[in-house]
Amino acid sequence: MPKFLLSLIFICATTFMWAQDSQQEKLEQRKAQIQQEIRDNEKMLQSVKTKEKSAVNVFLIQANKIKLKEKLINTTAKQEKLLSNDMYINQVKVNKLKKELEVLKADYAKMILKSYKSRSEQSRAMFILSSESFLQAYKRAQYLKQYTNFRKNQGLEIQSKTAQLVDYNSKLDGQRKVKKKIIVENEKEKQSLEVEKQEQQKIVNSLKKDKNKIIADTKSKQQESRRIDAKIKELIREQIRLANQRAEEERRRRIAEGKASEAEKAESAAPKSYSSDRITLTPEGKILAADFKANRGKLPWPVEKGFISLGYGDQPHPIYPTLTVHNSGVEITTEQGASARAVFEGVVSKVIALSPVNRAVFIQHGDYFTVYQNLSQVSVEQGDKVKVKQVIGKVRTSGDTGKTIIKFLILQNTSNNNPEGWLQNR
Repeated sequence: MPKFLLSLIFICATTFMWAQDSQQEKLEQRKAQIQQEIRDNEKMLQSVKTKEKSAVNVFLIQANKIKLKEKLINTTAKQEKLLSNDMYINQVKVNKLKKELEVLKADYAKMILKSYKSRSEQSRAMFILSSESFLQAYKRAQYLKQYTNFRKNQGLEIQSKTAQLVDYNSKLDGQRKVKKKIIVENEKEKQSLEVEKQEQQKIVNSLKKDKNKIIADTKSKQQESRRIDAKIKELIREQIRLANQRAEEERRRRIAEGKASEAEKAESAAPKSYSSDRITLTPEGKILAADFKANRGKLPWPVEKGFISLGYGDQPHPIYPTLTVHNSGVEITTEQGASARAVFEGVVSKVIALSPVNRAVFIQHGDYFTVYQNLSQVSVEQGDKVKVKQVIGKVRTSGDTGKTIIKFLILQNTSNNNPEGWLQNR
């Protein structure tokens, strides 16, 4: 086989092995992350169980724990599959090396035997001296030299391939042990998952007794939520109107000072009403809005730890599917004492108490707004410029349910967006 083709095969095999190792490393990191999330979830679950305030909350946290366990099992299964593929490749290499060694050793044995039969210096000398010409003698001497070097190189190749074979067999032994460990871990997680599902079913059975009360509470909370949503829209419209008024006043000032562009001068100078549905962006606002939009799917979460316990939009109740629940943002269950943090740089446009126990912070990012609800404390003021992940307050823990939940909204002007599509995947 040509040297170029052999080199190409070696490079491809090495690259593939490196890719396999890289994938294994990423899966191991993802597994560690999921395991940490399970531990955090268990901590929240024990906290809620201790308070015994809300079986529904226990159900939601338990449901998230089951989801995390399923993710962990899937990740471990991917690791096992990747490892099996890697082991198969190594086994193919071992088989190939064994065959090559058999051929090399057989050829080497024949060569040694032939050398033994013609081992004397006299026979070598006679082989050269019996030449019919000087050129033939020279060629025979070169042949003997090349033959000796070839025999030496073949011996070195046998040593090299033997060392490779030992190395690959060692790798395979290590991989078999790792695979066995992964299979045991996966089986253990599957058993644990079954226990979690049984525990979940017990909670569901206990909640069925309180069906009417839970449905009544849910409907009452939905009414309160709709009232707050309407108030948020009203507040944002007012902020848009004021922003547009300030932009118009700035335009008029620039005209009066002779600093306005032709486009600004062309606009009507007559008094006008200001839109409350769409912001007229300044050049700086356009840049900020574009940056915010470019980070869709990359924004950090508004809390360091937690999970989405209620998603965006209309959805069936987690326990009673016939009951529809609406959510204008996402509700993230987190641990007690958690800090709320800004998901992007911007300006605090409003700080308000939406109810006696629900404080909210509005942050403007061009024509986008992020809203952080259910805060017990606020550490920023209207007009403050904030940075990514800057702490803006503390998330409130409900005295009635024991829940620690932040409600997070993203709007463009007055249109709600699904925050899940904007936040980083966990």
